[in-house]
Amino acid sequence: MPRVIHFDISADEPERAIRFYRDVFGWRIEKWTGPFDYWLIKTGEPNQPGIDGGLARREHPWESITNIIDVTSVDEIAAKIVANGGRIIQPRHAIPGVGYLAACQDTEGNVFGIMQMDESAT
Repeated sequence: MPRVIHFDISADEPERAIRFYRDVFGWRIEKWTGPFDYWLIKTGEPNQPGIDGGLARREHPWESITNIIDVTSVDEIAAKIVANGGRIIQPRHAIPGVGYLAACQDTEGNVFGIMQMDESAT
């Protein structure tokens, strides 16, 4: 069954947002070494319940805090989303070394992501 595995926080000023989440919650936030500006967020210890996330500069007005759901096929789930009244607002694209991601909206306008893990993604 697909589960929420990650969250993304979009920020107009990433450095300001990083300070906020570090100071308020004590989260550990480190710059990702990938091909674009992205910061990885550790929200707790591995033995604690919860998920980790990331933070990036806001690129689209619809970006806010987005839950990412693990799926076996972005294309198959995207077709189901559309067939059930949802929308694909950012088509499948590669996150190099991680997998394929698409941004979607449910029937109520809520944004979420679907991620197909694939380390060979380029």
